[in-house]
Amino acid sequence: MTAPDTFDVVVVGAGGAGLAAAIEARAAGASVLLLEKNERPGGSTAWSIGSVTATGTPHQRRQGIVDSPADHWADMPGFAGGLADRDNAELRRVLCDEAPAAFQWLLDSGVRFMGPMPEPPHRQPRMHNVLPNSRSFIYHLERRARRAGVDLRCNAQVTRLLVEGGRVVGAEAEVGGVLHQFRSRGAVVLAAGDFTSGAPFKARFMGPQEAAVDGVNPTATGDGQRMAEALGARIVNGDLALGPELRFIAPARETLVRRLPPWRALANFMAWSLDHLPAALLRPFIMKFLTTALAPSAALFEAGAVLVNQRGERFGDESDRAAWRVPGQPGRQAWIVIDQRLAQRFSQWPDFVSTAPGIAYAYIPDYLRNRPDVTAQAPTLAALAAQLGMDPQALAQSARQGAQGPLGPGPYIALGPVRSVFVHSEGGLMVDLQHRVLDAQDRPIPGLYAAGSTGQGGLLLKGHGHHLAWAFVSGRRAGRLAAQQARTAPS
Repeated sequence: MTAPDTFDVVVVGAGGAGLAAAIEARAAGASVLLLEKNERPGGSTAWSIGSVTATGTPHQRRQGIVDSPADHWADMPGFAGGLADRDNAELRRVLCDEAPAAFQWLLDSGVRFMGPMPEPPHRQPRMHNVLPNSRSFIYHLERRARRAGVDLRCNAQVTRLLVEGGRVVGAEAEVGGVLHQFRSRGAVVLAAGDFTSGAPFKARFMGPQEAAVDGVNPTATGDGQRMAEALGARIVNGDLALGPELRFIAPARETLVRRLPPWRALANFMAWSLDHLPAALLRPFIMKFLTTALAPSAALFEAGAVLVNQRGERFGDESDRAAWRVPGQPGRQAWIVIDQRLAQRFSQWPDFVSTAPGIAYAYIPDYLRNRPDVTAQAPTLAALAAQLGMDPQALAQSARQGAQGPLGPGPYIALGPVRSVFVHSEGGLMVDLQHRVLDAQDRPIPGLYAAGSTGQGGLLLKGHGHHLAWAFVSGRRAGRLAAQQARTAPS
């Protein structure tokens, strides 16, 4: 154990929320340590599509859209449906009121967006998509943090929180196999993400089948929730998540769009192109983005597509929780098999294979062109089975037993492999309006704040662009409030 280092504020997790907290705490005059367990910053923010939903943005004003945080607040329950009564309406007000300033803060940091895009039940277009990809958030915010003097340390796995006299006074982290103690004069901010890859949390709140499903971000294991629970904090809405859902596997090599550097000049050019170039010229580029690792439409199965495993076996009704069963199949993968009729149907509107809301739709020809690694074609089922290494008799039997009837004549196409994933979970620590972590009696735990998914506080963030908006809104606020604690703490 090394001698402890002391800072005004210690932030755990260098995703979008953690970077925002560190930057704002430093801007408020605090000395800040930012700890990240991975080799580089990013968190789930870097894995996201990159949508931020907000009102009153320059993008809305340029399109003549008159909108308000109050209307945003009123529209959000439409996404929650029957779960709306479980939402934290007060935190929802914080999100909607603060999102415009957070969006401008991102612009000031160098981040650029396209949009806004419509997404009902929003009454106005509010969804803004980052350019050129979600790494832009991390690129620009890391640079801003380092310029501001934030001490950012990666490969630092925080193992527990330090407590003295009932107050959180720092964090213990393993760095290079050695335990270090980092003390805080003011507060610790937990911004370590959700628990989509935390099997114990998923088993506890959701069930054993859900516990077997992977998360999109493999390092989102609920570290912040675990450490805070040890101090008496409580998790709310732990049973709610986006998923399990089927997703195409990511390309073995990153696509051109994911490799594009997040330079401001490039993003500005892309934004100009989207506003001025004909759609026919832009569509091939957009398709390379859209067909990367998105979800196949459930309409494929409703129309008669068959889902099979590596052996060519159908393993249940495709429309009945198929994503829950895929982790139990060989290799934890499956393939979607369609006939000529379905291939033609899903080659044009209104029947698409996948979509990124507000951007575009992808059809069978787009996948054949852009994702040869997840498409196979053959004139017969036997030939298709040979391509995929499946048992031809098993595949033929599966094709005869589809939930909507047997597959028709070929040629046949297999889309996959697909895997089952959780995209994000809603189970965060209960926090108050100052982002202080609360115990079982709703009392603040002294010296402990939480932001982003770790400090979601019962806020329901359904609909695209709300999770990232909350990451930046709550991160900024928690960082400023933690710095204020450092200024008022006794010396």
